[in-house]
Amino acid sequence: MTFWLTALIVWVAAGARVGRVLVKPATTARVAIVVAVSAVALACTVAVPDVALAIDNLLPGGLPPGRLSEGLVVAAWLLFTTATSVVASAAWPVVSRRNLRQIAGGIYGTGLFAAAATASTSFAAGWVVTALAGIFVVVTGLRNLSWTALGRGIAVYVTGTVLVVVLAVGALVRSATGAARSAPGEPGWAWPFWQIAALLIAFGAVWIVVEMWVRARLLLRRVRTLHKVLVERFPEVVQEETGTATQLKASDRVAQIMDALYLQSGGGVEIATAGEPPAGVAERAGRVAQWTRHPLGPAVVDSRWIAPPEGISPRGWVQAIAAAFEAQPETSERAGVAIH
Repeated sequence: MTFWLTALIVWVAAGARVGRVLVKPATTARVAIVVAVSAVALACTVAVPDVALAIDNLLPGGLPPGRLSEGLVVAAWLLFTTATSVVASAAWPVVSRRNLRQIAGGIYGTGLFAAAATASTSFAAGWVVTALAGIFVVVTGLRNLSWTALGRGIAVYVTGTVLVVVLAVGALVRSATGAARSAPGEPGWAWPFWQIAALLIAFGAVWIVVEMWVRARLLLRRVRTLHKVLVERFPEVVQEETGTATQLKASDRVAQIMDALYLQSGGGVEIATAGEPPAGVAERAGRVAQWTRHPLGPAVVDSRWIAPPEGISPRGWVQAIAAAFEAQPETSERAGVAIH
């Protein structure tokens, strides 16, 4: 059951990457990611004992049992590291967009040559190229780690690739020492680790998409009350939303809140009694939130206070205002609705 579940999860990740290519320009790197994750999904599918047995039954008589399914698995993991090497190549400064396609063609050609050698001789050639390409991917990934959504996705993806390299080397060692192979249709001792590697690669491939969706959902929840109050005062800020996707909707809400705050502040008029906004984000957000909830109250704010503080994105600034707004007392909340 775990074999089928792993294959299903990886195929879902591959489908998500296909969807990303359909909505964005199909660059060489994006297509390579689709190929890489699809190759992992193929390897997981062929590794299902029932599927492997069915594939091996297609072989003509006289050939070693289990060779076809095992060869497909080796070829799939070889394709994964080959395609991922294309993505890794794009991250090096010496590679430009102009020559990336030529480099990708050379990498794919090397992978095809290794696959042909694997089919004609032994699986050792495929595992060697898989391990070497995996090392290149790991080194490149470690050079590009950062505490961002993309960086965290790379970290998860690289962790799975490290496991692939270790397992490929392990397969080479077992082949060199003449270790006993698993019976046809039965998973080998290392398949739980291959499944873990596949899941890590799948999660890494879609990490940025999932994280951005989760962050957008959290943003929509946090600014819900603030957005509702401001839109009731200034309905003209809601024109035509750019889309129904969660991330686009979150971006629209942030823009609408900023526009409404700007209109409420007088449309760019500077008020002397407002004073200079403080550098502290919490103090500044608290003042803007108090003024938003009680426009005719003692707090005075102008456009200088509405602009995001230095080093803070509009999303982060709106979330800070929304958090402070929720903490403000609700008495006389609508005292200033009639100002518009």
